[in-house]
Amino acid sequence: MSVLHGLIRGFGLLNGGVLTVSRGIAVVAIAAMVMAILVQVFFRYVIGNALPWPDEFARFCMLWMTGLMAPVAYRHGGFVAIDMLPELLGRRVAATLSLLLLLLSLTVLVVGVKLGYKHINSGWMFSSSSLKIPLDLIGMKSVKLKLVYMYASLWVGLILLVSVNLELILRSVQSLLTGNGQSPFVPEKSTGSGTDSMGAS
Repeated sequence: MSVLHGLIRGFGLLNGGVLTVSRGIAVVAIAAMVMAILVQVFFRYVIGNALPWPDEFARFCMLWMTGLMAPVAYRHGGFVAIDMLPELLGRRVAATLSLLLLLLSLTVLVVGVKLGYKHINSGWMFSSSSLKIPLDLIGMKSVKLKLVYMYASLWVGLILLVSVNLELILRSVQSLLTGNGQSPFVPEKSTGSGTDSMGAS
């Protein structure tokens, strides 16, 4: 049990740290997305001359915000769920069902990571229609942004979801073994140590 507790603590610290950074980047991304949309609204409806880049830039920010925030929401149990059945079942049966669903989710996520890797490689072949790396600021020719940087957002998100899923599986196994019936999800106010809601083993 001490090995299991150590693994939970390790994944808790890893996910807690990485997802704290992810959340910060996602906040910046959504702020940049809102600003780009406001700029486009101003130029389109006030000046009457729409800019070519804000729409694609906002989409770029939205994808990264989604890829970075989905694992945060998943870890804290923020996804939409139907929880009537687990509430009707006994603690041990509910914990077993939770573990089986997490294992199924892990299978889907691993397949998604593999498919996502193939997809981002195709992104090197295509360039953005409006976004450029402004190398002209340092006296070089500007280069159109490769779509791989946009595609990578969801692939990174899937990798983070796999890491979170592994932590939730371990926490679910601990709940099943101890019979405490506690949710594997980490409370929002958690420090990420892996001991907050499951308790020490």
